Amino acid sequence: MSLITILLLFVGLALLIYGAELLVRGASALATSVGISRLVVGLTVVAFGTSSPELAVSVMSAWKGQPGIALGNVVGSNICNVLLILGLSAVVSPLVVAHQVVRLEVPIMICTSVLLILFALDGELVRWEGTLLFAGVISYTIWTVRRSRRDLRDQPEADVAVPVISSRTRQLFQIITGLALLILGSKWLVDGAVAIARNLGVSELVVGLTIVAVGTSLPELATSVVASLHGERDIAVGNVVGSNIFNILCVLGMATLVSPSGLAVPPAALTFDLPVMLAVAVVCLPVFMAGHRIDRWEGLIFLGYYVVYVLFLVLTACDHDSRYLLGQAVLWFAIPLTALILAISMWRQRIDPRQ
Repeated sequence: MSLITILLLFVGLALLIYGAELLVRGASALATSVGISRLVVGLTVVAFGTSSPELAVSVMSAWKGQPGIALGNVVGSNICNVLLILGLSAVVSPLVVAHQVVRLEVPIMICTSVLLILFALDGELVRWEGTLLFAGVISYTIWTVRRSRRDLRDQPEADVAVPVISSRTRQLFQIITGLALLILGSKWLVDGAVAIARNLGVSELVVGLTIVAVGTSLPELATSVVASLHGERDIAVGNVVGSNIFNILCVLGMATLVSPSGLAVPPAALTFDLPVMLAVAVVCLPVFMAGHRIDRWEGLIFLGYYVVYVLFLVLTACDHDSRYLLGQAVLWFAIPLTALILAISMWRQRIDPRQ
C-alpha cells in the first residue's frame, strides 16, 4: 500500500470537509440576500450541486453503454442519502424538519420514485421517458423558487432575517469553490479507498457495491453533516430530499437522453433495489411527521438499515446462503419492530405535541 494512496485518501477527505464548509456558508448567506429561504437553497442549489458526481457518473456510463452503472448509481445514492446521510446527520445533531418538506417535498420524492418504477416495469427507460423526467426537474425548480419568494414576501418584514453578509459575488464564489472542492475531494477519496481495498484483496465487485456507491454521495454526506453541526438544519434535510428528487428527474433523465439505445433495467433492480428505494422514500413520511424532527435514535435506525442493506448486497454478490436468513430477520423482526416504535412515537406526539 503506497504512501501516495493513503495521502490521496486523507487529502480527499480534507477537501470534502472544507468544500462543505464553504458551500453551506455561501448558500446560507445567499439565501436571505436574494429573498429565498435556506430550505429552498438546500432543496435546489446545494442539493443539485452535491449531486453533480452522480450526474457525471451516470451520464458518462450511459454514454459508454453501461446502463447498469447509470441506474444503479442513482438508486443506490438515493438509498444512501436517506439511510446513511440523514441517519448520520441526525446522530450528530437531531434535525428539525420543516412543515413544507413533509407536506410537499417528501410526497414529490415518493411520486418521482413511483414514476421511475412505472417507467422501468417494461425493463427499459426510453428517450420520451427521459425527456419527461428532465422536464420535471426544470418545472420543479422554477415552481420551488417562485413559491419561496412569494412566501417570504407575504411574511412581515421583521420575520425575514437579513444577516450582515459579504457581497453576493463572494457568496457565489464560496458556493462554486465549495462545489469544486466537494467533487474533487470525493473523486480522490474514492480513488484512494478503491486502491486500498484492492491492496487488501477485496474484490472489485464488493468495492463497487460499497465504496464507489457511497463515493458519489460523499458531497451530500459532508454537506449535510457540516450543515447539521452549524445549525443549518433546513439545508441538511433539504439537501437530501432535493438530491433524491434531482437524481431521479435530472440525472436519470439526462442519462436516458444521452444513451445510444435507452437504459436497460436489470431484473434485480426491479425486484429488489427499486422497491427498497421506494420504501426508504415512503418511510420518511412517518419519521418526519413524528414531531417534525429526526431524533438520534431514529438516525441510528436509519444507519442500522443501511448496514443491513449493504451487507445483503455483499452476501448476494458472493451468493452466500446466509442472505436468506438476513432477509427473513429483516422482514419478520426488524421491520415490524421499527413500525411499532414509529407508531408509538406518533401516538405520543398526538397526545403531547410538546414531545
